[in-house]
Amino acid sequence: MSRDALDLKLADLRARLAAEPHLVVAFSGGVDSAFLLRVAADALGERCHAVTAVSITMARSEVADARALGDELGLGARHHVVESHELERPGFAENPTDRCALCKTELMAVAGPIADTLGARVALGTNVDDLGDFRPGIAAARDRGAIMPMVDAGLTKPEIRELSRRLGLRTWDKPQLACLSSRFPYGTRITPERLRQVDDFEDGLRALGFHQIRVRWHDQIARLEIEATELARVVEQRDPIVALGKRLGFSYVALDLAGFRSGSMNEPLVALGKRPDKARAS
Repeated sequence: MSRDALDLKLADLRARLAAEPHLVVAFSGGVDSAFLLRVAADALGERCHAVTAVSITMARSEVADARALGDELGLGARHHVVESHELERPGFAENPTDRCALCKTELMAVAGPIADTLGARVALGTNVDDLGDFRPGIAAARDRGAIMPMVDAGLTKPEIRELSRRLGLRTWDKPQLACLSSRFPYGTRITPERLRQVDDFEDGLRALGFHQIRVRWHDQIARLEIEATELARVVEQRDPIVALGKRLGFSYVALDLAGFRSGSMNEPLVALGKRPDKARAS
């Protein structure tokens, strides 16, 4: 896309945000929500608030980074860091295929009262590319009044990264994030201990210099998804990686040769010819 066309999309987004009397941005600290919050803060000033819902399903490093980003963007007391408890929602721990809908329901349950007090709507950092994946949380959030201004402005993930770079946001090249619950195959019970096991392993891999990673939990096996360009380096550092996995309680550490890909836990369902949202009933 040309620079002029991208500038028009940014202007469209700013106009949509400026039209809101007040706005609460659901802010995880990732590429999309950081960009949305920056543009909203520029457009609305003190009428812009952010909510970061912190729970055990959020990587601990991301909690700290979200707090730091809120300070960098000048939110101050308008950055509401609140606890959420999706793991306690009935059915969530069983990891059904509609788990993300339960998560967004919990997000709206904690962000909604803040928005209501301000007379505001809750805005999510969803982009156009998200619509092509299985995202039951999108419908759940919309049903509860959330808006998705970057979808309305037609912005894609690469465009958001480019605009973030132009605005000087350090998040422009940040790796893709996802709730730690996404590391578990559907139907595998999610527990606090298992979440910490995955979180600690991913922290250890980042300490070894790996960038875009996922540790997928398969009982005694940790399946590592790493960017294809870094696969050879995994083999070179196999001894400390295997030692870390065993120290965290895994019997085996496996390298997925297909590399990192978002939403890989949906692949078995697709291979069976099942829609993920129908698989729970089958």
